[in-house]
Amino acid sequence: MNSTEDIENINILTQYLNGFVISKTVFTACEMGVFDLLLGSKELLSSKMISDRLNSSLKGMEKLLDACVALKLLKVERKNTQVLYGNTDLSNLYLAKSSPKSQYYYMMFFSESLYSKFHYLADAVREGKWQREKFDNSPKNIFEELYSSKENIKKIMLAMNASCSLCGRDVMTAFDLSHFPLICDVGDLPEVVKIAKKDFVSAEEHRINFCAVDFFKDPVPEADLYILARILLDWDDESCMELLTKVHKACKPGGGVLISEIVLNEDRSGPIEAHFASMLLLFYFEGKIRTPSELSRLLSATGFKEIQMKKTQSQYNVILARK
Repeated sequence: MNSTEDIENINILTQYLNGFVISKTVFTACEMGVFDLLLGSKELLSSKMISDRLNSSLKGMEKLLDACVALKLLKVERKNTQVLYGNTDLSNLYLAKSSPKSQYYYMMFFSESLYSKFHYLADAVREGKWQREKFDNSPKNIFEELYSSKENIKKIMLAMNASCSLCGRDVMTAFDLSHFPLICDVGDLPEVVKIAKKDFVSAEEHRINFCAVDFFKDPVPEADLYILARILLDWDDESCMELLTKVHKACKPGGGVLISEIVLNEDRSGPIEAHFASMLLLFYFEGKIRTPSELSRLLSATGFKEIQMKKTQSQYNVILARK
């Protein structure tokens, strides 16, 4: 191996080594309101002004701001002896809370609910899942943790809503769905429905109805098309078969199911986002990220046919299958 290859390899390893620092830098800047403050300001601000307004030490804020500049999340201008900071377009669009495409709540979900779990990754790999019962303060299961309070549920919904603001249109326009007049989005637990009605749907919106069910315990409402968005990856094959069988039985003749999932390449070589999602599943669910053929087999085995799959510009594939 020559010196150039050595340097390239060391640079790659250094990037991997610093990955957690990068994540936490972005999370911290979001949490402290750096991007919101700079978006709302009509001028560039000094580190002193930012630290004062965000109740932070000047020393710590300067380090955070300069790291964000290096990550191209902030821009910097020097005027005489002053160093002034402002958002880049990326931060204005995706990290400030007031943007329609903001990923702020998704960032906070990763920071508050997922980041700390990776301290136990080696345990999860050894056991095949994270053994919560080994940790005194851990909830008994994922639903106790994620749905432990209305505040928690709302945070999750805000995070999912943020993600959908980027990929939702791609998913819903991947196929012509105009011939499916009644569509059921599967996955609304009673706790979620209450908050959705109150905080996510306008009182003037009469086209949307809610049915609070546990899709493994309760009957699925009759519909022309069922949407399973990021559902199957959470569950093992047996549970997926149970759910898809129930959906097929409830589905009107000529109807179908629309599935939105992160999908692995057939040779399992990537994409890298699919492998990251697979690692996350060790901490929360019994499921897995599947290949196109694995998803097709599940659908065929539960009675669906005419299975079509499309890759969107986002990280999600969309699968349409008919009854």
